[in-house]
Amino acid sequence: METVLLWIGRLAGLLGVIVCLIAAGVRLTGAFWIGGFQAGTLFLTGVAAMTFGCLALRR
Repeated sequence: METVLLWIGRLAGLLGVIVCLIAAGVRLTGAFWIGGFQAGTLFLTGVAAMTFGCLALRR
């Protein structure tokens, strides 16, 4: 079970970083919307994924 939580935490953290980078990059270009979602909403989703990853990594 510990190994599963470790991999879930790693994947969630990586996904969160990728989503945050995409949201920040699009917002820096001057756009507010990404595929029907606001850039701020996607950034918040990335932060939530990284937080979930941190909680999953805690043993």
